Amino acid sequence: MGVELTLSSLRDLSEGAAVLGTGGGGDPYVGRLLVEQQLRAGRTIRVIDVDELPDDALVLPCALMGAPTVFWEKLPGPEGITTAMRTLEAHLGRKAAATMPIECGGFNSMIPLLLGAETDLPVVDADGMGRAFPELQMETFAVMGVSGSPMSIASDHGDAGIINAVDNKRMERLARAMTVQMGGSAYICDYPMDAATVRRTAVPRTLTLARRIGETLRMARDQHHNPFEALTAMLADTIYSHGLVLFRGKVIDIDRRTVDGFARGKVRLAAMEDPDDTMEISFQNEHLVARRNGELAAIVPDLICTLNSETGSPVTTEALSFGQRLTVYAISTPAIMRTPEALDCFGPPGFGLSELYIPVEELASGRA
Repeated sequence: MGVELTLSSLRDLSEGAAVLGTGGGGDPYVGRLLVEQQLRAGRTIRVIDVDELPDDALVLPCALMGAPTVFWEKLPGPEGITTAMRTLEAHLGRKAAATMPIECGGFNSMIPLLLGAETDLPVVDADGMGRAFPELQMETFAVMGVSGSPMSIASDHGDAGIINAVDNKRMERLARAMTVQMGGSAYICDYPMDAATVRRTAVPRTLTLARRIGETLRMARDQHHNPFEALTAMLADTIYSHGLVLFRGKVIDIDRRTVDGFARGKVRLAAMEDPDDTMEISFQNEHLVARRNGELAAIVPDLICTLNSETGSPVTTEALSFGQRLTVYAISTPAIMRTPEALDCFGPPGFGLSELYIPVEELASGRA
């Protein structure tokens, strides 16, 4: 049942997940190494479609919570996420039939794979963001009425607990405060639900999408093709449909700080051929809005990715540095993430942005 993950497919998935992380979600490199260690030890990881589960099967999504900048100094391990899952199972009085990512972007694409290897649980090929977002209520699950509580939270030191919040925003605030006290990162399981609810509320087959993105970029490099043209062609036959280059330039300024459990800041790029032509990207873990010479170029929930201009390899917000040559690449979100309810949750209003949401493909074509 399902598709068994291999070392090569894991590497592709990891790179694609870093693209879908839109600058945030944490660099999946360390997570990939942890999962590789599991595979080399002989453990198996099965990625399954949710349709392979009976309607009443319990699915426990999982993730690592905290500012991506913390993960550079505080490396995670498999024990914490296993503790989080066992804690929630004990609270619910039920065993999980599967796990899944709450976000398919960045480091958190790797955490369910690590948990699956540790517990021999299958990993559902879907998630609740279709990318990475910085806050727990920013889920298609939440938009469609699923409660994130009860959720479990665990530290690297063996601390563990249950949060029963009155709503998903309150859950985020409580979990964020506990994460800060746990050293800036914590392991969580939230949005416990049955497989029928996953089918109704999740963005489907996003782990497969991440793998295809990584595979496309790898093959473009190996064959000396343009990675951005290859990526655009690949996305055209997915539910994401549009991929396009917004800007090419070098980093001329960066303001980045860790505040309240988030990596917040701005990065500014200047075009190589015209230093007066600039793009500024604001981020809260993930890139939120890109403005070219003060004019809107892309905005959440569409994906704004910073990629190496030569190789197409993703560059995360914590890895941005002065002088880097980057291509800003945008990807349109699927329809499930563009409903009025979804935009209220994780569109511009969810981040306090003043601009209205305009699909990136409309901005690019000048129809806005």
